[in-house]
Amino acid sequence: MEDKWTVIEQKVNSGERLTREDGLFLLKCNDLLRIGALARLVKQRKSGNEVYFNVNRHINLTNICVARCNLCAFGCDADAAPAYVMEPEKALDIACQAVKDTPEMTELHIVSALHPDKPFEYYADIISRIHQEFPELHLKAFTAVEIAHFAKIAKLSIREVLTILKEAGLGSMPGGGAEILNDRVRQILCPNKASAAEWLEVVRTAHQMGIRSNATMLYGHVETHEERIDHLLTLRELQDETGGFQAFIPFPFHPDNTGLSEIKRTTAWEDLKMLAVSRLMLDNFDHVKAFWIMLTVPIAQVSLGFGIDDLDGTVVEEKILHAAGAKTAVGISKQDIIAFIRETGNVPVERDTLYRKVRVYDGSETP
Repeated sequence: MEDKWTVIEQKVNSGERLTREDGLFLLKCNDLLRIGALARLVKQRKSGNEVYFNVNRHINLTNICVARCNLCAFGCDADAAPAYVMEPEKALDIACQAVKDTPEMTELHIVSALHPDKPFEYYADIISRIHQEFPELHLKAFTAVEIAHFAKIAKLSIREVLTILKEAGLGSMPGGGAEILNDRVRQILCPNKASAAEWLEVVRTAHQMGIRSNATMLYGHVETHEERIDHLLTLRELQDETGGFQAFIPFPFHPDNTGLSEIKRTTAWEDLKMLAVSRLMLDNFDHVKAFWIMLTVPIAQVSLGFGIDDLDGTVVEEKILHAAGAKTAVGISKQDIIAFIRETGNVPVERDTLYRKVRVYDGSETP
Protein backbone atom coordinates (compact mmCIF):
# COMPACT_ATOMS: atom_id res chain seq x y z
CA MET A 1 0.00 0.00 0.00
CA GLU A 2 2.82 2.39 0.82
CA ASP A 3 4.28 1.84 -2.65
CA LYS A 4 0.94 2.87 -4.16
CA TRP A 5 0.85 5.94 -1.98
CA THR A 6 4.35 6.87 -3.10
CA VAL A 7 3.36 6.60 -6.76
CA ILE A 8 0.23 8.73 -6.28
CA GLU A 9 2.08 11.38 -4.28
CA GLN A 10 4.79 11.56 -6.91
CA LYS A 11 2.15 12.00 -9.62
CA VAL A 12 0.38 14.78 -7.73
CA ASN A 13 3.63 16.55 -6.90
CA SER A 14 4.70 16.48 -10.55
CA GLY A 15 1.27 17.38 -11.93
CA GLU A 16 0.79 14.01 -13.60
CA ARG A 17 -2.76 12.81 -14.25
CA LEU A 18 -4.14 10.13 -11.93
CA THR A 19 -5.55 6.91 -13.37
CA ARG A 20 -8.78 5.03 -12.71
CA GLU A 21 -6.79 2.64 -10.51
CA ASP A 22 -5.40 5.59 -8.53
CA GLY A 23 -8.87 7.00 -7.98
CA LEU A 24 -10.24 3.67 -6.75
CA PHE A 25 -7.32 3.28 -4.37
CA LEU A 26 -8.01 6.72 -2.88
CA LEU A 27 -11.76 6.15 -2.53
CA LYS A 28 -11.18 2.85 -0.72
CA CYS A 29 -8.39 4.22 1.48
CA ASN A 30 -9.18 5.56 4.95
CA ASP A 31 -6.15 7.81 5.33
CA LEU A 32 -8.35 10.87 4.98
CA LEU A 33 -5.80 13.44 6.10
CA ARG A 34 -3.23 12.19 3.60
CA ILE A 35 -5.80 12.39 0.78
CA GLY A 36 -6.82 15.85 1.99
CA ALA A 37 -3.23 17.08 2.00
CA LEU A 38 -2.80 16.09 -1.65
CA ALA A 39 -6.08 17.72 -2.63
CA ARG A 40 -5.10 20.87 -0.75
CA LEU A 41 -1.84 20.99 -2.70
CA VAL A 42 -3.74 20.87 -5.99
CA LYS A 43 -6.13 23.57 -4.81
CA GLN A 44 -3.25 25.81 -3.75
CA ARG A 45 -1.73 25.54 -7.21
CA LYS A 46 -4.98 26.55 -8.84
CA SER A 47 -6.29 29.31 -6.60
CA GLY A 48 -3.86 29.85 -3.73
CA ASN A 49 -5.64 30.72 -0.50
CA GLU A 50 -8.62 32.30 -2.24
CA VAL A 51 -12.11 30.85 -1.75
CA TYR A 52 -14.94 31.93 -4.02
CA PHE A 53 -18.60 32.68 -3.46
CA ASN A 54 -21.26 34.65 -5.26
CA VAL A 55 -24.39 36.58 -4.41
CA ASN A 56 -27.19 34.68 -6.07
CA ARG A 57 -30.83 33.69 -5.77
CA HIS A 58 -32.50 30.39 -6.66
CA ILE A 59 -35.88 30.23 -8.41
CA ASN A 60 -37.60 26.85 -8.77
CA LEU A 61 -40.38 27.34 -11.32
CA THR A 62 -42.48 24.25 -10.56
CA ASN A 63 -42.39 20.96 -8.70
CA ILE A 64 -44.85 19.18 -11.01
CA CYS A 65 -42.81 16.55 -12.82
CA VAL A 66 -43.35 13.67 -15.23
CA ALA A 67 -40.11 11.93 -14.29
CA ARG A 68 -40.97 11.15 -10.64
CA CYS A 69 -37.46 9.90 -9.91
CA ASN A 70 -36.75 7.63 -6.96
CA LEU A 71 -33.96 9.97 -5.90
CA CYS A 72 -36.20 13.05 -5.66
CA ALA A 73 -38.40 14.39 -2.87
CA PHE A 74 -39.22 17.62 -4.73
CA GLY A 75 -41.18 16.50 -7.80
CA CYS A 76 -44.84 15.60 -7.49
CA ASP A 77 -48.00 15.05 -9.51
CA ALA A 78 -50.21 17.97 -10.49
CA ASP A 79 -52.96 16.94 -8.05
CA ALA A 80 -50.64 16.61 -5.04
CA ALA A 81 -51.12 19.03 -2.15
CA PRO A 82 -47.71 20.73 -2.45
CA ALA A 83 -47.90 21.10 -6.26
CA TYR A 84 -47.25 24.55 -7.67
CA VAL A 85 -46.25 26.24 -10.89
CA MET A 86 -45.14 29.84 -11.36
CA GLU A 87 -46.47 31.91 -14.18
CA PRO A 88 -43.91 34.19 -15.89
CA GLU A 89 -45.25 37.21 -14.01
CA LYS A 90 -44.56 35.51 -10.68
CA ALA A 91 -41.01 34.57 -11.68
CA LEU A 92 -40.39 38.15 -12.78
CA ASP A 93 -41.83 39.45 -9.50
CA ILE A 94 -39.42 37.23 -7.55
CA ALA A 95 -36.50 38.50 -9.64
CA CYS A 96 -37.60 42.10 -9.06
CA GLN A 97 -37.86 41.57 -5.31
CA ALA A 98 -34.48 39.84 -5.22
CA VAL A 99 -32.81 42.74 -7.01
CA LYS A 100 -34.53 45.20 -4.68
CA ASP A 101 -33.50 43.30 -1.56
CA THR A 102 -29.95 42.56 -2.76
CA PRO A 103 -28.73 45.15 -5.27
CA GLU A 104 -25.30 43.49 -5.46
CA MET A 105 -26.77 40.19 -6.65
CA THR A 106 -25.12 39.02 -9.89
CA GLU A 107 -26.88 35.71 -10.63
CA LEU A 108 -30.29 34.10 -10.84
CA HIS A 109 -30.18 30.31 -10.72
CA ILE A 110 -33.35 29.04 -12.37
CA VAL A 111 -34.29 25.37 -12.50
CA SER A 112 -37.52 23.47 -12.73
CA ALA A 113 -39.15 20.06 -12.77
CA LEU A 114 -40.20 18.38 -16.02
CA HIS A 115 -43.74 19.73 -16.22
CA PRO A 116 -46.08 17.57 -18.33
CA ASP A 117 -48.00 20.45 -19.94
CA LYS A 118 -45.96 23.64 -19.94
CA PRO A 119 -44.59 24.25 -23.45
CA PHE A 120 -41.01 25.18 -24.17
CA GLU A 121 -42.17 28.73 -24.94
CA TYR A 122 -43.09 29.15 -21.27
CA TYR A 123 -39.46 28.66 -20.19
CA ALA A 124 -38.01 30.78 -22.99
CA ASP A 125 -40.49 33.56 -22.13
CA ILE A 126 -39.40 33.63 -18.50
CA ILE A 127 -35.75 33.93 -19.48
CA SER A 128 -36.58 36.66 -21.99
CA ARG A 129 -38.68 38.70 -19.56
CA ILE A 130 -36.13 38.60 -16.76
CA HIS A 131 -33.26 39.34 -19.13
CA GLN A 132 -35.06 42.32 -20.65
CA GLU A 133 -35.84 43.72 -17.21
CA PHE A 134 -32.39 43.02 -15.72
CA PRO A 135 -29.86 42.66 -18.56
CA GLU A 136 -26.99 42.94 -16.08
CA LEU A 137 -28.05 39.77 -14.21
CA HIS A 138 -26.45 36.52 -15.29
CA LEU A 139 -29.12 33.87 -15.84
CA LYS A 140 -27.79 30.41 -15.02
CA ALA A 141 -30.74 28.25 -15.94
CA PHE A 142 -31.97 24.77 -16.80
CA THR A 143 -30.06 21.55 -16.33
CA ALA A 144 -29.12 19.29 -19.22
CA VAL A 145 -32.06 17.08 -18.23
CA GLU A 146 -34.43 20.02 -18.65
CA ILE A 147 -32.91 20.97 -22.00
CA ALA A 148 -33.40 17.39 -23.25
CA HIS A 149 -37.03 17.57 -22.05
CA PHE A 150 -37.57 20.87 -23.88
CA ALA A 151 -36.20 19.38 -27.10
CA LYS A 152 -38.61 16.45 -26.88
CA ILE A 153 -41.76 18.45 -26.11
CA ALA A 154 -40.94 21.13 -28.70
CA LYS A 155 -39.73 18.63 -31.32
CA LEU A 156 -36.54 20.64 -31.74
CA SER A 157 -32.89 19.67 -31.70
CA ILE A 158 -30.76 20.31 -28.63
CA ARG A 159 -28.89 23.00 -30.57
CA GLU A 160 -32.14 24.71 -31.60
CA VAL A 161 -33.40 24.78 -28.00
CA LEU A 162 -30.12 26.21 -26.74
CA THR A 163 -30.02 28.78 -29.53
CA ILE A 164 -33.48 30.06 -28.59
CA LEU A 165 -32.59 30.22 -24.90
CA LYS A 166 -29.24 31.90 -25.54
CA GLU A 167 -30.90 34.55 -27.70
CA ALA A 168 -33.49 35.06 -24.95
CA GLY A 169 -30.77 35.73 -22.37
CA LEU A 170 -29.48 32.41 -21.03
CA GLY A 171 -25.94 32.96 -19.75
CA SER A 172 -24.85 29.51 -18.57
CA MET A 173 -26.19 26.22 -17.27
CA PRO A 174 -26.08 24.59 -13.83
CA GLY A 175 -24.70 21.09 -13.62
CA GLY A 176 -27.64 19.22 -12.14
CA GLY A 177 -29.21 16.04 -13.43
CA ALA A 178 -25.90 14.25 -13.96
CA GLU A 179 -26.45 12.08 -10.87
CA ILE A 180 -24.16 9.16 -11.86
CA LEU A 181 -23.43 8.97 -15.59
CA ASN A 182 -24.13 5.27 -15.76
CA ASP A 183 -27.32 3.80 -17.17
CA ARG A 184 -27.46 0.92 -14.67
CA VAL A 185 -27.63 3.46 -11.87
CA ARG A 186 -29.95 5.80 -13.76
CA GLN A 187 -32.40 2.97 -14.42
CA ILE A 188 -32.79 2.66 -10.65
CA LEU A 189 -32.68 6.34 -9.76
CA CYS A 190 -34.28 8.17 -12.65
CA PRO A 191 -35.47 5.89 -15.48
CA ASN A 192 -37.82 8.50 -16.95
CA LYS A 193 -35.37 11.30 -17.58
CA ALA A 194 -32.31 11.88 -19.79
CA SER A 195 -29.85 9.02 -20.14
CA ALA A 196 -26.14 9.46 -19.51
CA ALA A 197 -25.53 9.85 -23.25
CA GLU A 198 -28.29 12.46 -23.56
CA TRP A 199 -26.92 14.46 -20.61
CA LEU A 200 -23.48 14.46 -22.21
CA GLU A 201 -24.87 15.41 -25.62
CA VAL A 202 -26.63 18.46 -24.18
CA VAL A 203 -23.56 19.64 -22.30
CA ARG A 204 -21.24 19.02 -25.25
CA THR A 205 -23.54 21.01 -27.53
CA ALA A 206 -23.82 23.85 -25.01
CA HIS A 207 -20.05 24.08 -24.70
CA GLN A 208 -19.66 24.09 -28.48
CA MET A 209 -22.03 27.08 -28.56
CA GLY A 210 -20.06 28.99 -25.93
CA ILE A 211 -22.51 28.26 -23.12
CA ARG A 212 -20.49 27.26 -20.10
CA SER A 213 -21.82 24.92 -17.43
CA ASN A 214 -21.08 23.24 -14.16
CA ALA A 215 -21.05 19.48 -13.58
CA THR A 216 -22.35 17.53 -10.62
CA MET A 217 -22.37 14.07 -9.14
CA LEU A 218 -24.95 12.65 -6.75
CA TYR A 219 -23.29 9.97 -4.64
CA GLY A 220 -24.15 7.80 -1.67
CA HIS A 221 -27.10 5.74 -2.97
CA VAL A 222 -26.87 2.64 -5.22
CA GLU A 223 -23.63 3.39 -7.06
CA THR A 224 -20.32 1.58 -6.63
CA HIS A 225 -16.89 3.15 -6.09
CA GLU A 226 -16.05 2.14 -9.64
CA GLU A 227 -19.09 4.00 -10.97
CA ARG A 228 -18.13 7.12 -9.02
CA ILE A 229 -14.64 7.13 -10.51
CA ASP A 230 -15.95 6.39 -14.01
CA HIS A 231 -18.30 9.36 -13.62
CA LEU A 232 -15.34 11.61 -12.83
CA LEU A 233 -13.34 10.21 -15.74
CA THR A 234 -16.26 10.79 -18.14
CA LEU A 235 -16.43 14.43 -17.07
CA ARG A 236 -12.66 14.78 -17.30
CA GLU A 237 -12.70 13.40 -20.83
CA LEU A 238 -15.44 15.82 -21.92
CA GLN A 239 -13.56 18.70 -20.32
CA ASP A 240 -10.48 17.71 -22.32
CA GLU A 241 -12.65 17.93 -25.42
CA THR A 242 -14.61 21.15 -24.79
CA GLY A 243 -13.08 23.07 -21.87
CA GLY A 244 -16.58 24.28 -21.07
CA PHE A 245 -16.99 23.16 -17.46
CA GLN A 246 -16.45 25.84 -14.83
CA ALA A 247 -16.84 23.91 -11.59
CA PHE A 248 -17.61 20.44 -10.28
CA ILE A 249 -20.03 19.95 -7.38
CA PRO A 250 -20.32 16.55 -5.64
CA PHE A 251 -23.69 16.19 -3.88
CA PRO A 252 -24.27 13.65 -1.08
CA PHE A 253 -27.63 11.92 -1.50
CA HIS A 254 -30.29 12.99 1.00
CA PRO A 255 -32.66 10.01 1.26
CA ASP A 256 -35.49 11.43 3.38
CA ASN A 257 -38.87 11.53 1.62
CA THR A 258 -37.49 9.84 -1.50
CA GLY A 259 -38.16 6.40 -2.97
CA LEU A 260 -34.85 5.30 -1.46
CA SER A 261 -35.48 6.47 2.10
CA GLU A 262 -34.07 3.23 3.53
CA ILE A 263 -30.56 4.25 2.44
CA LYS A 264 -28.36 5.70 5.16
CA ARG A 265 -27.02 9.22 4.58
CA THR A 266 -23.27 9.41 3.94
CA THR A 267 -21.00 10.43 6.80
CA ALA A 268 -18.91 13.59 7.00
CA TRP A 269 -15.85 11.35 6.59
CA GLU A 270 -17.10 10.02 3.27
CA ASP A 271 -18.19 13.47 2.10
CA LEU A 272 -14.76 14.96 2.73
CA LYS A 273 -13.07 12.04 1.01
CA MET A 274 -15.33 12.37 -2.04
CA LEU A 275 -14.62 16.09 -2.30
CA ALA A 276 -10.87 15.56 -2.02
CA VAL A 277 -10.76 12.70 -4.52
CA SER A 278 -12.81 14.79 -6.96
CA ARG A 279 -10.24 17.55 -6.71
CA LEU A 280 -7.43 15.08 -7.39
CA MET A 281 -9.07 13.31 -10.33
CA LEU A 282 -10.45 16.39 -12.11
CA ASP A 283 -7.13 18.01 -12.89
CA ASN A 284 -8.62 19.98 -15.81
CA PHE A 285 -11.38 21.61 -13.72
CA ASP A 286 -10.43 24.97 -12.25
CA HIS A 287 -12.89 24.77 -9.37
CA VAL A 288 -14.45 22.15 -7.11
CA LYS A 289 -17.35 23.40 -5.05
CA ALA A 290 -18.74 22.39 -1.66
CA PHE A 291 -22.43 23.23 -1.73
CA TRP A 292 -22.94 24.23 1.89
CA ILE A 293 -26.69 23.51 1.75
CA MET A 294 -26.00 19.82 1.10
CA LEU A 295 -23.05 19.44 3.46
CA THR A 296 -23.87 21.85 6.31
CA VAL A 297 -21.75 24.93 6.92
CA PRO A 298 -19.32 23.22 9.36
CA ILE A 299 -18.46 20.46 6.88
CA ALA A 300 -18.23 22.97 4.05
CA GLN A 301 -15.75 24.96 6.16
CA VAL A 302 -13.65 21.87 6.85
CA SER A 303 -13.72 21.02 3.14
CA LEU A 304 -11.63 24.12 2.45
CA GLY A 305 -8.74 22.09 3.84
CA PHE A 306 -9.58 19.21 1.48
CA GLY A 307 -9.17 20.83 -1.91
CA ILE A 308 -12.33 22.93 -2.14
CA ASP A 309 -12.16 26.53 -3.36
CA ASP A 310 -15.83 27.52 -3.73
CA LEU A 311 -18.79 27.55 -1.34
CA ASP A 312 -21.45 28.49 -3.93
CA GLY A 313 -23.49 31.49 -2.87
CA THR A 314 -26.17 33.12 -0.79
CA VAL A 315 -28.95 31.10 -2.53
CA VAL A 316 -31.80 32.81 -0.56
CA GLU A 317 -34.49 30.13 -1.08
CA GLU A 318 -33.50 26.57 -1.95
CA LYS A 319 -36.38 24.07 -2.23
CA ILE A 320 -35.27 20.91 -4.02
CA LEU A 321 -32.68 19.65 -1.54
CA HIS A 322 -34.67 20.69 1.48
CA ALA A 323 -37.56 18.56 0.27
CA ALA A 324 -35.18 15.61 0.65
CA GLY A 325 -34.38 16.41 4.24
CA ALA A 326 -31.58 18.98 4.13
CA LYS A 327 -31.52 20.62 7.57
CA THR A 328 -29.50 23.68 6.63
CA ALA A 329 -30.92 27.17 6.19
CA VAL A 330 -32.53 27.91 2.83
CA GLY A 331 -30.18 30.86 2.39
CA ILE A 332 -27.22 32.59 3.95
CA SER A 333 -26.09 36.19 4.22
CA LYS A 334 -23.09 37.58 2.38
CA GLN A 335 -21.59 38.67 5.70
CA ASP A 336 -21.87 35.16 7.11
CA ILE A 337 -20.29 33.44 4.13
CA ILE A 338 -17.36 35.88 4.27
CA ALA A 339 -16.95 35.18 7.98
CA PHE A 340 -17.09 31.40 7.42
CA ILE A 341 -14.28 31.62 4.86
CA ARG A 342 -12.15 33.95 6.99
CA GLU A 343 -12.41 31.61 9.97
CA THR A 344 -10.52 29.00 7.95
CA GLY A 345 -7.62 31.36 7.21
CA ASN A 346 -8.58 31.75 3.56
CA VAL A 347 -9.35 34.91 1.60
CA PRO A 348 -13.00 35.36 0.54
CA VAL A 349 -13.42 36.30 -3.11
CA GLU A 350 -16.80 37.46 -4.34
CA ARG A 351 -17.19 36.34 -7.95
CA ASP A 352 -19.70 36.45 -10.72
CA THR A 353 -21.03 33.31 -12.42
CA LEU A 354 -18.10 33.18 -14.85
CA TYR A 355 -15.55 33.40 -12.00
CA ARG A 356 -14.60 37.00 -12.69
CA LYS A 357 -13.62 38.61 -9.40
CA VAL A 358 -16.10 41.18 -8.09
CA ARG A 359 -14.29 41.93 -4.83
CA VAL A 360 -11.46 40.37 -2.83
CA TYR A 361 -11.89 40.58 0.95
CA ASP A 362 -8.22 40.33 1.83
CA GLY A 363 -8.27 42.63 4.85
CA SER A 364 -10.74 43.36 7.59
CA GLU A 365 -13.18 45.16 5.29
CA THR A 366 -16.85 44.27 5.47
CA PRO A 367 -19.34 44.07 2.60
